[in-house]
Amino acid sequence: MTTMTQQDFEAALKAENYPEVVNISKDVGYQMGEHTHAFDAYALILTGEITLTVNGVAATYKAGETFRLAANTPHLESALSSGVNYLVGRRRV
Repeated sequence: MTTMTQQDFEAALKAENYPEVVNISKDVGYQMGEHTHAFDAYALILTGEITLTVNGVAATYKAGETFRLAANTPHLESALSSGVNYLVGRRRV
């Protein structure tokens, strides 16, 4: 988990060849059961917070923090108390 500005984050995405950047918002109470993505994800939380659970271990990320999730990693997501808005770089593998 790293803290950075949006400008620094966007520069890091470019440097690491993340061709797709998406802004995602999830409402208070958001939950998604276990699933995977067919891309590496590198995200910066803009507002709120999100909890990711990987291999039974939960980690919560708040505004200004980043996280990475490798393609095809089974995980759960939730933004129960505050919802979340984040930028995510996606890199197909």
